[in-house]
Amino acid sequence: VQLQASGGGLVQAGGSLRLSCAASGRTFSRYGMGWFRQAPGKEREFVAGMTWSSGDTYYSDSVKGRFTISRDNAKNTVYLQMNSLKPEDTAVYYCAARTYASGRYLYTEPRNYDSWGQGTQVTVSS
Repeated sequence: VQLQASGGGLVQAGGSLRLSCAASGRTFSRYGMGWFRQAPGKEREFVAGMTWSSGDTYYSDSVKGRFTISRDNAKNTVYLQMNSLKPEDTAVYYCAARTYASGRYLYTEPRNYDSWGQGTQVTVSS
């Protein structure tokens, strides 16, 4: 599966951005999707995940209540709506796909994903 992430940019603290991840190449009803981020000098960390078919969602504690992951089946696209952004949200954001699974612990580790998008930069100024 091929993934194309977009939507990053520069925003002031408290602002919003919506990231998109367009997927192609497979039938996505049997997939799970995830968003990760990586700040300079830090490891890649889990942000949000979703099972494509059932729509179950998972979030890291740092973004819960501020970020929302969703999908558009017709467009084979997954979104990450980011509200109330903070300077510490600054990072390169990546979308990723894995074979279908149920359970939060299966979505939080980068090694559990098979395909990755190219990343999109999000910068939040204070």
